[in-house]
Amino acid sequence: MKRFLIAALLLAGGAAIAQGPPPAPKPTTLASRPEATGGEALYLVHCMHCHGPNGMGTGLLARRVQPALLEARDNLPAQYVIVAARQGIGNMPAIPRGEVSDDELRQIADYLAAGPHPAASGAAQ
Repeated sequence: MKRFLIAALLLAGGAAIAQGPPPAPKPTTLASRPEATGGEALYLVHCMHCHGPNGMGTGLLARRVQPALLEARDNLPAQYVIVAARQGIGNMPAIPRGEVSDDELRQIADYLAAGPHPAASGAAQ
């Protein structure tokens, strides 16, 4: 009986290892939220890859701030977002005007300042 139990445990453990980790959630992109316009669409294109649920910026931010998802926050004044993006903050590098124009950054900042957004709760679809 003891050998049978050990064999069953080894088989179960081996099956779990063979399956590997679960697949990563699908990233949130403009394609997954086609109704996005203005600042939301720009956020998806320029910011979501780091500040979305699968991004490294969210993991680092979660160590200091909750909620870590920028779209879920209600305490991001637009001017703070602009300064943080242009100057960089913590591990986030400065975002140059050649990558995101002043007008685009203003739209992103206004979008985040108007949060929290329902899209953040179902972000990884």
